[in-house]
Amino acid sequence: MNELAPATAVQVILLAREGAIAAKELREFIDALNTDEKAELTAVAWIGRGSFDVEDFDEAVATAMSEATTPTSDYLMGMPHLPENLEAGLEALGIDVTGEEEDLL
Repeated sequence: MNELAPATAVQVILLAREGAIAAKELREFIDALNTDEKAELTAVAWIGRGSFDVEDFDEAVATAMSEATTPTSDYLMGMPHLPENLEAGLEALGIDVTGEEEDLL
């Protein structure tokens, strides 16, 4: 991941876990990300759910950019198991977010 900070992904995970209570905040948070961050966040979720392999991360990012037809927040918030997919994607990419989780909690 070149643009997306692990702490950003963790923030999305934490907000998504809160469900409807934090939906507005989650939408605003995702909407405030730049285009590259949104594409990388989507790619991480896709890797986590098995749509792409880790070695295809760049392809997943390119696909996320080229196929973005709806706002990223709408797409990701409509994804079943978003927090779990992001966690699995980060883990698959070898990114340890333990410190970020502790800082945000």
